[in-house]
Amino acid sequence: MTKTVIDRARLGALIEAESAHFTANHPISRQLFEQSKAHLLDGVPMNWMVAWPGPFPIFVKDANGVYLTDVDDHRYLDLCLGDTGAMTGHAPPAVVEAISTQARRGITYMLPTEDAVWLGAELERRFGLPCWQFALTATDANRFAIRLARYLTGRPRILVFNGCYHGTVDEIFLSILDGQSVSSPGNAGPPVDPTLTTRVVEFNDIPALEAALQYGDVACVLAEPALTNVGVVLPRPGFHAALREVTRQAGVLLIIDETHTISAGPGGYTQSFGLQPDILTLGKPIASGVPAAIYGFSAELATCLSSKLAAEDDLVHGIGGTLAGNALSLAAMRATFEHVLTPAFYEQTIPLATRYVKGIEAAIQELDLPWHITQLGCRAEYGFYHPPPANGAQARAA
Repeated sequence: MTKTVIDRARLGALIEAESAHFTANHPISRQLFEQSKAHLLDGVPMNWMVAWPGPFPIFVKDANGVYLTDVDDHRYLDLCLGDTGAMTGHAPPAVVEAISTQARRGITYMLPTEDAVWLGAELERRFGLPCWQFALTATDANRFAIRLARYLTGRPRILVFNGCYHGTVDEIFLSILDGQSVSSPGNAGPPVDPTLTTRVVEFNDIPALEAALQYGDVACVLAEPALTNVGVVLPRPGFHAALREVTRQAGVLLIIDETHTISAGPGGYTQSFGLQPDILTLGKPIASGVPAAIYGFSAELATCLSSKLAAEDDLVHGIGGTLAGNALSLAAMRATFEHVLTPAFYEQTIPLATRYVKGIEAAIQELDLPWHITQLGCRAEYGFYHPPPANGAQARAA
């Protein structure tokens, strides 16, 4: 079969026509966008919201389940779901009720609630780690985990994989370009050159990992079970077993960031594939959109941390925050784990994702296109290249 050739001139004309149609049919969103430019940077409350394929973003009026309604009363099937922040769907009733009930009781106390006790036991059941702490974002959870890893090991550096995503942690904005470790393009105002704090290797490359750890200065490896910010890049068979073995031999702590891979199952990729992290971090969907994150420790680390921290006079230690573990976040988290992110949720959504992937694959094959789609539990992403990449460099080059 002859490969399909895309007519770029026709494509450009179609995009221009669609843009004009979009503008004509979204007058209120356009008006709000123009008004917001007077007071908001680039006209949006967060800079990445401007990265919209049209001339301006839609402004949302309400959302429920898998649908959004904008201020111009257009209803959309939401296939992004807040970049997994709303993976549970928008406004799940059980969580809305828990939030409403807790808000009437108070939102933050700087004291624990019974929900914290329930969550600790549930998190151990799901992820296998016995000791937990709470934060507001996965960025915070990763930052705190890194600080504690340095504290426990006395080592200054961390290691990440090229193309990774762990929020806005300063140390992770490092890339491999032309075989050299460099500060990632677009890394705005880093407080310290990340080449001084971090080593970076390609995902799925165990020999490169071993070489990077031989210096004895790495406190922890911070890893996603699969790369997720350069398209989904799955681990090769045996990669995670080797990663765990190599880090143990080098005396390096292994932090697994499940924030984008909780789509794999009720206990994330860790439970589904038997990973054995020293520390696990997770944020985004676990409170159905309310800011919340968790980080958990092995029994050995928890014992060591408790004894070391108890010997310190200062209770701050550079981790935590006034609103971390607040009552509202804990109530939303408990309701999400208890009623929404349940085994039944995955039993329904993973087969739906599989059905979706098979349909996209059939279309790709029918048209003989050099594209691919990759599934990660109830999540799937497609890319306009083939074959699927094995690491961050290949994904970015494509």
